[in-house]
Amino acid sequence: MADLRQLLPILSWGPGYRREDIRGDLAAGLTVGAMLVPQAMAYALLAGLPPEVGLYAATIPVIIYALFGTSRQLAVGPVAIVSLLTASALAPLVDEGTAGYLSAAALLALMVGVIHIVLGLGRLGFLVNFLSHSVLVGFTAAAAIIIGFSQVKHLFGISTERKDHFYETVLEVGRNLGDTNATTLALGAVALTALFLLKKYAPLVPSALLVVVGSILAVELFDLQSRGVGVVGDIPDDLPAFGLPDFDGSLIGSLVGTAFVITIVGFMESVAVAKVYARRNRYELVPNSELVGLGAANVASGLFGGYPVTGGFSRTAVNATAGARTPFASIITAGVVLLTLAFLTPLFSSLPNAALGAIIIMAVIGLVDVREMRHIARVKRSDLIALGVAFVATLVLGIELGILVAVVASMLVVFARMSMPHSAVLGHVDGTTSYRNVERFPEAHTVHGIRIVRIDAALSFVNATNVKKLVIEHADAVSDAPRALILDASGINDMDATGAEMLHEVFIEVADRNVALHLADVKGPVRDVLHNAGLWQELGDRVHTSTNDAVAAIRRGAGGPLDQRRSGIDERPTSEPTKHTDPADGTNQQPLGEPGGATEETHAHV
Repeated sequence: MADLRQLLPILSWGPGYRREDIRGDLAAGLTVGAMLVPQAMAYALLAGLPPEVGLYAATIPVIIYALFGTSRQLAVGPVAIVSLLTASALAPLVDEGTAGYLSAAALLALMVGVIHIVLGLGRLGFLVNFLSHSVLVGFTAAAAIIIGFSQVKHLFGISTERKDHFYETVLEVGRNLGDTNATTLALGAVALTALFLLKKYAPLVPSALLVVVGSILAVELFDLQSRGVGVVGDIPDDLPAFGLPDFDGSLIGSLVGTAFVITIVGFMESVAVAKVYARRNRYELVPNSELVGLGAANVASGLFGGYPVTGGFSRTAVNATAGARTPFASIITAGVVLLTLAFLTPLFSSLPNAALGAIIIMAVIGLVDVREMRHIARVKRSDLIALGVAFVATLVLGIELGILVAVVASMLVVFARMSMPHSAVLGHVDGTTSYRNVERFPEAHTVHGIRIVRIDAALSFVNATNVKKLVIEHADAVSDAPRALILDASGINDMDATGAEMLHEVFIEVADRNVALHLADVKGPVRDVLHNAGLWQELGDRVHTSTNDAVAAIRRGAGGPLDQRRSGIDERPTSEPTKHTDPADGTNQQPLGEPGGATEETHAHV
């Protein structure tokens, strides 16, 4: 039963639904519904699709997510970035405005859904973490600028050709500014101003719906169509119907990359906002179940004439603020959209494109998060590299290629950090058994004739060369007796075969310098690798539970350089390694007192 509840979360909240939750869910569902109707039509326009496709994507998929999703406040439906990704993927492949374009959009939604579900059922949600937070902030900001500028043509009432790159779009708009329709520009400016003022002074008011109603009235009362104001035209009043898109092999191959990008971007956007409200309302959000829920919603969108969907920031915030307590609020929202499709679509035939453009621009302004950029710069300045690369690459190269370059750049930054791991020279703090970073703790002083170094990274092929160079440099710095180098391994949580081979070479070269190398505070996974590589036997009594114990052993004369040379380091055992009783587990215990006299395990800190 527990597994069934995990697959179908409605079984967790549905049977215990409380009467007191109805009021909040009803208010939230109606509020978000009023917000979603104009947004869905606007985002469909951004994706190059008819308005009704956006409404289809805001009905059955929303209900399906309510059944399968684990977030109780997440508002699923069409969003700006996914709409732009859809347009950028389909435009080069299929002619906009054709039945093939609609089918391709539905096929893309189906592919996105399948990828979500495969990742969720395979518990592979960690794969989306290749897109770091800083990359996502930079990518989102650039995408918001691209989206916003793509709507300038609707505000100015001009016609432009769709371009693949942002700078080409800017040039195209510039060339056609002379054809600006003054009436359309005035209407768009009023709509944008109204949206801004309502958001600032009346955030709970469905501002998009008010602007839609007001602009429709303006078009009808003042016959603005005769003055060149473009409108969406007739919208079919058909309800979403089940149907399979055309499965074209070459089209599927062309869309698979975009499907993965939409999956990663959409899931990260959804989980980021869903976690906030799960934490506030004290319930657990299950990422892999979220993948399944969002995947099911996208499959439903593909089967019912929609296009890719995901959770939206602004609608989720409104949903939570309006009182949503359970996913039943989303079911009410879908009901509002279905009623609109069934009875109200004729009213939207005079809806001006300028109003929809203003709604999109207002929605994406908040995606350029300057405050978060400053926060990232303050927390870790080097993360600005990935952020900047994502921002510039997306603007210059386009959405898909830009995010690919950004992901590669962020991974290169990670590898660069791994290749140059943090290290510290440790010193003893008088009156304690602690050894601390001498650069950060003035009270810590180095031990005469003993160099203590801590490396804070897993030892792997990425950093083996640099770590070897670092350790040898510290060995060369040891000049006085007892001529010992202690490698504090408390910060090393893993080691691969290259790391083990490097460590073997270090043993030899340090011994050639007549310096005794000791290891302290070796973690279990690293001990296992040392055993398997035959290095544990070579180390003998030069492995210690703590840095303090290592210092004590060196002062007693155990494991000196000559012992190290005689221990057979040049010839590793070739027999099958077996589990041994670790010398680090319970040996070299001394009375508490001076450095090297403690039974208490030492933990060195940064």
